[in-house]
Amino acid sequence: METIIAIFVLILGLVFGSFFNVVGLRVPIKESILTPSSHCRNCQRRLTIVDLVPVLSYIILKGKCRNCSTKISPVYLLTELATGSLFAFAFWKIGIDSELVAAFFFISLLIIIVVSDFAYMLIPDKILLFFLPFLVAGRILSPLDPWWDSLLGAFISFGILLLIAILSKGGIGGGDIKLFFLIGLVLGTLNSLLTLFIASVIGMIFGVTTLKARGKGTKTPVPFGPAIALAAVIVYFYGDSILEWYSKVVI
Repeated sequence: METIIAIFVLILGLVFGSFFNVVGLRVPIKESILTPSSHCRNCQRRLTIVDLVPVLSYIILKGKCRNCSTKISPVYLLTELATGSLFAFAFWKIGIDSELVAAFFFISLLIIIVVSDFAYMLIPDKILLFFLPFLVAGRILSPLDPWWDSLLGAFISFGILLLIAILSKGGIGGGDIKLFFLIGLVLGTLNSLLTLFIASVIGMIFGVTTLKARGKGTKTPVPFGPAIALAAVIVYFYGDSILEWYSKVVI
């Protein structure tokens, strides 16, 4: 029975991943997520069901538009695979529990901001505000121990990122600051600080690698959202284990 549910959750994640591509690409530029319907951005041909099957359509069409043969960004495929895999992994780790709903919403938020930040280097307030009540509800149904650690984590994370932004004179975007408020709400104080540390390491490695590959200078802006999202996923599932290991090794 669990295997059947896991497969269902995987498929559900793939479908939502396809939708998250639309949200992440349209909302930042103030386009409707409903109209126009999905279409090729090059030839404007309306996509049919054959073009929209998650993962399979990309493979069958070899990553190209069926009409004009324009290459389709692999981001679409990766977003679908990442969402499906993380939904299934969350079910495997958590099981049927109220926390699983919180996990799905948290993963959904992170996937969408990765798409948005990669495409436009922007994390829209509209997306963060949409997910806020769902994440609050998730923490009410499945509170941290102690329950107030959610609030403490949210405000401390927000405050630290805001302070860094002020001291660095805009080195961190406003979207990143507000995102960390939500991360603190979900993860609590210590885990949100651990997320910031891991995200900084990932961001530094990704930033240096990307800038060298593109031959750009160190002052060229690089999206920080994907590093935050990856770190938040790692900490959501393994943060307590990491902190426990750290306390044994260092303390």
